[in-house]
Amino acid sequence: MHNLKNLRKNIGTYKKKFKDRNVDFNIIDFKEKDELNRSLISKKEKLEQEKKSLSKSKDESNFLKSKKISEKILSISKKLTVTQNNLNKIIHSLPNLALDDVPVGKDDKFNKLIKKSGELKKFKFKLKSHVELCVKGSSIDFETSIKLSGSRFVVLRDKIALLERALINFMLDTHTNEFQYTEISPPLIVNEDVMFGTGQIPKFEEDQFEIKFDKSDQRKFLIPTAEVVLTNLVRKSIIEKNNLPKRFVASTPCFRKEAGSYGKDTKGMIRQHQFYKVELVSIVEPSKCNEELERMLNCAEKILEKLEIPYQVVLLSSGDMGFSAEKTYDIEAWIPSENNYREISSCSSCGTFQARRMNAKFKSNDNNEFVGTLNGSGLAVGRLMIALLENNQNEDGSVNIPKVLKKYMNNLEKIKL
Repeated sequence: MHNLKNLRKNIGTYKKKFKDRNVDFNIIDFKEKDELNRSLISKKEKLEQEKKSLSKSKDESNFLKSKKISEKILSISKKLTVTQNNLNKIIHSLPNLALDDVPVGKDDKFNKLIKKSGELKKFKFKLKSHVELCVKGSSIDFETSIKLSGSRFVVLRDKIALLERALINFMLDTHTNEFQYTEISPPLIVNEDVMFGTGQIPKFEEDQFEIKFDKSDQRKFLIPTAEVVLTNLVRKSIIEKNNLPKRFVASTPCFRKEAGSYGKDTKGMIRQHQFYKVELVSIVEPSKCNEELERMLNCAEKILEKLEIPYQVVLLSSGDMGFSAEKTYDIEAWIPSENNYREISSCSSCGTFQARRMNAKFKSNDNNEFVGTLNGSGLAVGRLMIALLENNQNEDGSVNIPKVLKKYMNNLEKIKL
């Protein structure tokens, strides 16, 4: 969320920056709603002062005057509720501003390749996709999942289910032991305020799974990513400066409607309504956001390097970044059956954008300032499994287990499918 005073003062600059994010900011509409809201606030404050002055007088004739003023205040308050809601609809839907080193462009065609890592294997036999490898023995079972839940769900069996658990444990151990993230086991259901804090609602409400309760004074949602709950661990709080940075990691299921992806990635496990992800979140001083983003990117890259999976890193353009991000790197793993790299992690700095929505601050000298927040996948488990299965397949349909993963796989050398 943006500072309203800064938005008013630099409205032309903001409009240009929002255009870089594919948002047409209507200045006239904003000014009209803002000026009306400020006018009502001013009128209300004057009436409250007048009423306060009357209350100091013992003249009984002022009682009627005070009553009429109270009625006017109530009327203005009702109007203020409407005008503030209208103004908030505009402010809450405005994305974060891209940093100066982010490529300007409307979509992924303007993304910038940063690096490639790892050698692409040359197979002397016909490659199989992860579905072709596992469907014969129903290790990856889409037919049963359709009976249970519908499309974009999957049932994993036997060694593939073990592989999923092994990857999660391997990543958690790496991030906690090597990179000093604190492991968290968070709730999977959160309230409306928490979803607002990280920017999932109101802008992307159609993509969320909402839970209906018979009696509840607040809406509840299944988390679309652990970023939501991990970042909100510091909401409505003031952190001592010497307690920063805070780094959290969690493995959770993620739930997404994928409302805008109709017809995309309908085969296999690339795009699911429910999937596991290991998530990294950092809470830092705002001046340390760039430094922390590079650190987080390195932590996520190390997972692929340890598993010997080829990948590339891409700096996203202003039009391809997420709503709350000011700068984002995507890590894309090599998927042999597609002859292509596919996103397996996004690491983003959000600056103070989410902190303003959460009211999360730290003590800086005599002032309280908003913290900086960052998040990144460390990594998405389903897509990591796809990359591992396809890059390590053998001609007989078996899959070799990477060295670092063997102790998590009961010391298996390979999975026979």
